[in-house]
This record gives sequence, C-alpha cells and structure tokens, in this order.
Amino acid sequence: MTDRPSLTDRRRAATQLEIATAAAELFAERGAEATTAEDIARAAGVALRTFYRYFRTKEEAVAPLLAAGGRRWLALIEAEDPAVPVPEALTRAAVTALTPVDDRAAEGLRWTRALLTDPGLRPVWRTVHQDSEDELVPVLAARLGPAADPLELRLAAAAATAAIRIALESWAAGSGAATTGPDSPGALAARCLRELTAGLELWSRAG
Repeated sequence: MTDRPSLTDRRRAATQLEIATAAAELFAERGAEATTAEDIARAAGVALRTFYRYFRTKEEAVAPLLAAGGRRWLALIEAEDPAVPVPEALTRAAVTALTPVDDRAAEGLRWTRALLTDPGLRPVWRTVHQDSEDELVPVLAARLGPAADPLELRLAAAAATAAIRIALESWAAGSGAATTGPDSPGALAARCLRELTAGLELWSRAG
C-alpha cells in the first residue's frame, strides 16, 4: 500500500501547482520572453525566493503542467485490463488523456497549445518528453512481462512518446483549436501511434 503524502508534501505540491498555473497563464497571454520570474511570483502570490525554491528558471515553472498529461496517460495505461493488447491500451489511454471532459481540462489544453508554440519553452518540453519516455519503459515492461527484450522496450517507449509529441505539436501548430473530431489532439495521437508503432516486433512477440 502506498503511503499517503505528508501534509508538508501536499502543501509543497499545491504551491508548486499554483506557481505553474500562474506561469502558464502569463506565458499564454504574453509569451515566456516578456514574462519575468517576478511576474510569476506576484501572480502566484508568493515571494520571489519561494519561486526559486521550486524552480531554477522561469521556463521550468510550466514543466509540472506539461508533464501532467503524460502522467495521466501512463496511469491510464496501467489501469487498462491486462488482456487488452498493448498497442490498443496505448491508444485508448492517449485518446482519453487528450480529450477534455470539463472546462478545466479544456483550459489545460489551451495552455498546452500556447506553450508548445513558444520557442522559449522548447527545452522544457523536450525534457518533459524525455522523462515521459523513460517512465513509459517500466510501464510497458510490467504489461509485457520479464521476457520482453530491454532494447525493444526502449524502442517501443521512444516510438509511442514520439507519437504523442508529434500529435500535440502538430495540433498546436495548426490553424484550428479543435478538441474533438479528426483534428483533435486525441485523434491525432491515435493516428500517430498507429503510424509509428504498428510494425514493432515487440507487439507480435507479445501475441
């Protein structure tokens, strides 16, 4: 049984999220270059020293929000019935994670769209993407069992996370902002996953 986070840890997580949300709102409104760490701290209602206790740079402040979607995707994959083939589990989880079910989720996608088109935030996005890829490897290993080849697991994780990255970047760069239908993030993710992972030997060996 997983231990519940302490009150201190929960407060730290809440403060980090408040700072990240303030940063996302400001970056979406005016861009990262025109926003200072002082602006973010002021909007979040914290001292500047508190901001730097959580983040080294202003750009890093949005990493928790960019990473949230990836964490939800991984959690949904883990929650899938073990009998569901892995490619199907990856796709179903991606579509669910990227389809907003309420105003808060839709707002999160709006922020994501703005953040992914900001050149100043590309290094943070690449780091978040790499972390997600690394975290997917043990998730795939747990579903496929100890016989799965480690190299093929890494290749599968790289292909799957690249598919999600390309889908989100393509959606963000598009002229529309559809959250449902063929041009939505979920639909694009499903298409990219089919294209990039369909021929992997790992799936055929998994049966």
